[in-house]
Amino acid sequence: MSESHSLPSPPPAKGRAGCFILILALLAGGGWWWWTQRIDVDTAAMAFGKGTKRSMRGASGGPVPVSVEEVKQEDFEEWLNIAGTVTPLNVVTVRSRVDGELKKVHFTEGQVVQAGDLLAEIDPRPFQVQLDQAKSQLARDQALLENARADLARYESLLKQDSIEKQKVDTQASLVRQYDATIISDLAAIASAELQLSYAKITSPITGRVGLRQIDAGNMIHPGDANGLVIVTQMNPVGLVFSIPQERVTVVRKRLAGSDAVPVEVLDREMNQPIGRGRLLTTDNQIDLTSGTLKLKAELPNEDGALFPNQFVITRLLVDVVPKATVAPATAIQRGARGAYAYVLNDDGTVKLQNLTTGAMRGDRTLIREGLKPGDKVVTQGVDRLRDGAKVDVIEPSGPTGAPLAERRNGEDKHDGSKQGKGAAQIP
Repeated sequence: MSESHSLPSPPPAKGRAGCFILILALLAGGGWWWWTQRIDVDTAAMAFGKGTKRSMRGASGGPVPVSVEEVKQEDFEEWLNIAGTVTPLNVVTVRSRVDGELKKVHFTEGQVVQAGDLLAEIDPRPFQVQLDQAKSQLARDQALLENARADLARYESLLKQDSIEKQKVDTQASLVRQYDATIISDLAAIASAELQLSYAKITSPITGRVGLRQIDAGNMIHPGDANGLVIVTQMNPVGLVFSIPQERVTVVRKRLAGSDAVPVEVLDREMNQPIGRGRLLTTDNQIDLTSGTLKLKAELPNEDGALFPNQFVITRLLVDVVPKATVAPATAIQRGARGAYAYVLNDDGTVKLQNLTTGAMRGDRTLIREGLKPGDKVVTQGVDRLRDGAKVDVIEPSGPTGAPLAERRNGEDKHDGSKQGKGAAQIP
């Protein structure tokens, strides 16, 4: 009886595939962990600009790499940013002062006109007729006056000869005075007719920009027309109306009462640069009970026409100037449950948590009222890993490219030296 030898069966295909997948998963997980650790190290090194080993010392218990800046003493200008509206200093609705037919229009819509410039003409013929009539009446009355004066002279001569009654002389003298008054009335009528004739020419009362024409030539124009002929708006200078909180009223009025002008600026929409500068004129005489604010008015030159009436703008008002103020970098000021604080560098290389009382902020500088003094060095970078009494390693902040500032300077010096070597002899 022969014995049969059975060969071991090969492992199934599903088992081999599972092992292969498990190995790939382990490799992928290890690679992901290594890559994330490398990113964290590179990020820390780039943030503090001194390489991986030095940047990670703070995380391993060594000194924390930080950047510091010195607290300065300077005159600190406190500006208040508020919303404002551009308002023209003068706006005139030009209307006719007499009734008549509009014959000619001498302006172009949107044109800048000067005070006294001719804007339009009304048919002058009716007013010229009235003037001619007044002049003719004056000539008639002057002739009557001359005749009455001549009769009076004869009557007075006859009275001296006792050839006429005195009553007749007195009557003639009264007639002469009557004609004198008539002449005065005629002269007034002529002046009135000349004035009406002058109103036939419509001129601009102010210097400014004309708006859209409200009536066309050929139409009858009247003094009572609601829209008038055109609106003239003064564009240079322009006014600016804005409101400040009532808490700032005392300081602003004190500055306004001083000898120096209070500057006012108008910023663009991005609040990056001013588009107009002027001075504060006055304040309103009462505070608005609804909003608790006080209206102020300023005047700004507008030669380039950048500001337009009724335009909404961002306004900056110089509220106060603190002389010899203590000013710290804004990046050094932190906020916590107990208020503002900063880390101050000690002489032994440690930092101290210092509570602060801060004031206004201007750009990247903050006014310090209590807690710091000029000459103190405060931490501006690396604050998130600090604690009171921590040991720190002061480094220079990174440049825009992410490289340490000292390394970039060395590189620039080398680069400049190579340029000099090409064109000039090297000085040992």
